[in-house]
Amino acid sequence: QLQASGGGLVQTGGSLRLSCSASGRTLNNYTMGWFRQAPGKDREFVSATNWYGVKTASAGFVEGRFTNSRDNAKNTVYLQMNRLRPEDTAVYYCAADRGPSSLNRAGDYAYWGQGTQVTVSS
Repeated sequence: QLQASGGGLVQTGGSLRLSCSASGRTLNNYTMGWFRQAPGKDREFVSATNWYGVKTASAGFVEGRFTNSRDNAKNTVYLQMNRLRPEDTAVYYCAADRGPSSLNRAGDYAYWGQGTQVTVSS
């Protein structure tokens, strides 16, 4: 199972680091994606990286503010989010798949965490 954590309340311009760890499953050879869902909106892609970190993708709104990384020894991936904006407020989900056809399509990921709330105040 995947478990996302690290969300919270932060002011505009602040930072948060989300973590996603796996129990009972190694994340080796999995592509890891981050998605988010704001109230009343569809789930949208944020960022993703494959196991080797060679193939990555980020949504346009990231604009260099978010960084994807992974610690294979800890079986954990991270999403460092800087210069947060109120419009970044959402529940953030991590997802995993051995070989998604598309990095930015939620339906291509087989495994999902429960989500962690990120709230950015203005």
